[in-house]
Amino acid sequence: MTLTADTAYPPIVEMRGITISFPGVLALDNVDFFLRRGEVHSLMGENGAGKSTLIKALTGVYAVDSGSIDLIGTSQVFRGTSDAEAAGISTVYQEINLCTNLSVGENVMLGHEPRKGGRIDWKAVHRLAAEHLEGLGISIDTRSLLSNHSIAIQQLVAISRAMVLDAKVLVLDEPTSSLDRGEVEQLFTVIRDLRARGAAIIFVSHFLDQVYEIADRITVLRNGKLVGEYLVKDLPRDQLVTKMIGRQLDDLEAISSTAERAIDRTDAPILKATGVGRRGVLEPADLDVFDGEIVGIAGLLGSGRTELVRLLYGADRADSGNIEMVGTPAKMTSPRHAIDRGIAFSSEDRREEGIVADLSVAENIVLGIQARKGLRKVRQEKQDSVVSEYMAALDIRPADPDMVAGNLSGGNQQKVLIARWLATAPELLILDEPTRGIDVGTKADLQKKVAELSEQGLSVIFISSELEEVLRLAQRIVVMRDRKSIGELDSRRFDLDGLIDFIANEGDGSAA
Repeated sequence: MTLTADTAYPPIVEMRGITISFPGVLALDNVDFFLRRGEVHSLMGENGAGKSTLIKALTGVYAVDSGSIDLIGTSQVFRGTSDAEAAGISTVYQEINLCTNLSVGENVMLGHEPRKGGRIDWKAVHRLAAEHLEGLGISIDTRSLLSNHSIAIQQLVAISRAMVLDAKVLVLDEPTSSLDRGEVEQLFTVIRDLRARGAAIIFVSHFLDQVYEIADRITVLRNGKLVGEYLVKDLPRDQLVTKMIGRQLDDLEAISSTAERAIDRTDAPILKATGVGRRGVLEPADLDVFDGEIVGIAGLLGSGRTELVRLLYGADRADSGNIEMVGTPAKMTSPRHAIDRGIAFSSEDRREEGIVADLSVAENIVLGIQARKGLRKVRQEKQDSVVSEYMAALDIRPADPDMVAGNLSGGNQQKVLIARWLATAPELLILDEPTRGIDVGTKADLQKKVAELSEQGLSVIFISSELEEVLRLAQRIVVMRDRKSIGELDSRRFDLDGLIDFIANEGDGSAA
């Protein structure tokens, strides 16, 4: 029987009056949240609204200062994630916490391996793992290495692992942020099946289209407070955005398109890459960027977008091609070479290659300057001035330079990373998925800032899975597919459908 999320079902989860504070920050202020059997319930709000804090309170990561948590009518005090899991609450995070060096089956059954004679029964491990995966409509070799599978399959393996615990509540935190459309559909098929079987699912995403496609109910938070709970069918999208950010959607749509701005290409480009590639990673590709120009790189996941910019930055070493900076040959065999040449790179993996979670906001921002100076210490007055300038310019919240960066929301961590590199006064800024996993308001703020910087003369390479923002921001678009460049487009001549068609069909060679 397919269940319908309805108030007739008593809530599985009742969170009442949840209040949590950190030094200088009231993260949640008397928030209520109710989750029912057989529903997909979306938590919505800007970065810093309190969504992650509420989830962490439910899953035992954070203790609450005040308020109560009931699970199926029983009061709960979770002293850690193991308590929450034992009670039937499982979480799949945006950054997949699996062991990619182990097999699929080992990951599914990790921590719950069947034993025989005091030893792990590996035959039973793989048999049970296959059964759990098949229950989600997945048929793969459980003995294959997890690292050999796509991010989408890894997400589904993580969900299968959660369901080994016979979870009553499944929390999906940004599960689609690294998936393409086909992989999202595969995941949504699994979610719908779980919902039909009575699972209660919390779905956190910044993709409004996906929320309206999969969710039954929405709870909106803003600045740590509850705005309200709504049935999806009763909440138009423009009203949702207004409730999330406290301003009208029109304010966000007022971003001027930088794609229409004329670029002077008579002088030598800031960067000119010819035939840059690496065997087995990227076929030789050309790319140039002129003063004040935004060049977008578009393509599906795995198309070679990130691989190209990592070669340009020296994070990976190219084995073919040449790079020039303002007409002068430039060696880019390490990030230090790139930094010395005025290139800054903000990686798509802000957790592993970006933010230093245990350092303060101020320390994270000045890292870029310190990298350029080497062993010479940056004067404290200079540090304070730079930190103050860029925290204000990028509206980093909370405006506390001493806050541990790991406690910031994802969107504000992204702002800290951009501040770090802007403080080095680069000539070329490479942004790889800078708006991934952040809310609509912060996304608009970052887009505006990129547009402003280009108008002030900064050259930018911009990568995004959201093709609309590539079209809005970039004057030219380099299109990648199957680890090679398949064409270069003038964004003024293409709309979204045209760009998608070019990516899919490789164009006819006349689009540039």
